[in-house]
This record gives sequence, C-alpha cells and structure tokens, in this order.
Amino acid sequence: MNSATTTTYPYSRPVDGRSSRWEEHRAQRRLELIASARKAVHRIGPSASMEDIAAASHTSKSVFYRYFGDKDGLRHSMGEVVINQLREAVIEAGESKDSPDEALFSMVHAYLAQAERSPNTYEFVTANLETGASGALAHFFNELTVMMRERMADYLRVNRTQNASMESLKYWPDGALGMIRSVGESWLRASPHDPARPNATELARQVTDWLVYGISSVHRTPRQP
Repeated sequence: MNSATTTTYPYSRPVDGRSSRWEEHRAQRRLELIASARKAVHRIGPSASMEDIAAASHTSKSVFYRYFGDKDGLRHSMGEVVINQLREAVIEAGESKDSPDEALFSMVHAYLAQAERSPNTYEFVTANLETGASGALAHFFNELTVMMRERMADYLRVNRTQNASMESLKYWPDGALGMIRSVGESWLRASPHDPARPNATELARQVTDWLVYGISSVHRTPRQP
C-alpha cells in the first residue's frame, strides 16, 4: 500500500492593517516635517539649529530627533528631496535641447535657477557632504558626468574638432562640474542687490561659453542670453 504524500505549506502571517497604516502615517509625517524644515531653513538660514527648526515648525525638538536622529539625519533626508528635485530639473533641461552646447547651457541655467530659489536651503543640504546629502548629490553628479560626456562627444562630431577626442577630454566633465558648482556657489553668496551681479541666464551663458569655447570666449561677439 502506497502512503499518501502530504504537502505542507509554510505558515503565512496575515498582513496587520494597523501596522501598515502606522507606517504610512510615519512616512507622511516625515514628509511634512521635511517640508516644514525647508521653510524654516529658507527663512532662518543654513545655520538654523534643530531648536530653531522645531520652533518654526510649531513642534518640539524631540519630534525631529525621533524621526531623523540628529541634525545630520535631517540634513540627509532633506537633501535627498532637494537634490532629487534639482536633478529632475537639470536632467530634463539637458534632454530638451538637440544642440550639445545649448543642452549644456540649459543644464547650467536650470542648476543656477533652482539653487537661486533658496540659497539657504541649497547651502544647508550641500554642507558637510560626508554626513549630509552626499548619496543623492553624488548620484546626481554621476548622471550629469555621463550626460555631459555624451553631449561633448556629440559636439566634437558635429564640429569635427581636430586633434580632439573624448579620450583626451575624459576629465572634462569632472572639471566642468567643479567649475559650475564653484561659480554657482560664489554667485549665490553675492548680494542680489549688486548691479554687477549677473542674473541666472546671463551667468549660465557665460559659464557655457567658458566651458565650450574657453577663456577666449570673452573676445567673441556677445550672444543674446
């Protein structure tokens, strides 16, 4: 007589609806606190303390510590949101243009315009990158490096630049990003009331000309922003 084979299925724990709703509540609360913290930093400045941020958010400091651990934790969480929004704007701007140099101009302009919306927030999330928004920012810069390398390759093919190849320009995207960020941050620190301070469009055009044509671009016929 053959014995019947019995199949045993692993025990499956039913989903706890209360636990799911609590996680959704926590996630929503985190987003609300990040939004409140952004408004506080925008108004108070990048040196705002947890006490300042909590008071401006009309809640207790302990709530922020419970959700983010410490100020660096808040910086990191806020940085992911802010940098991802910056990334979307810059990548979309670069993809909207067919001409390589115009794509570069659009990316530089989007970067400057987004940062100018709140210099305080930008400085807050990009400070102390080893503990702040380094992950999101590094990912963003890596994407930009790839896009800029591809665009420069297109530019060289279109213009048939002699004695130039992407191998000889392999470090150009890293240098370009360094210039864009350094120039942009110096520009953000300048007084908006300074008549010599260019607007975002003018600076983006100037930086693009430096990157594409070099310092000799100052002798070129000025183009319309």
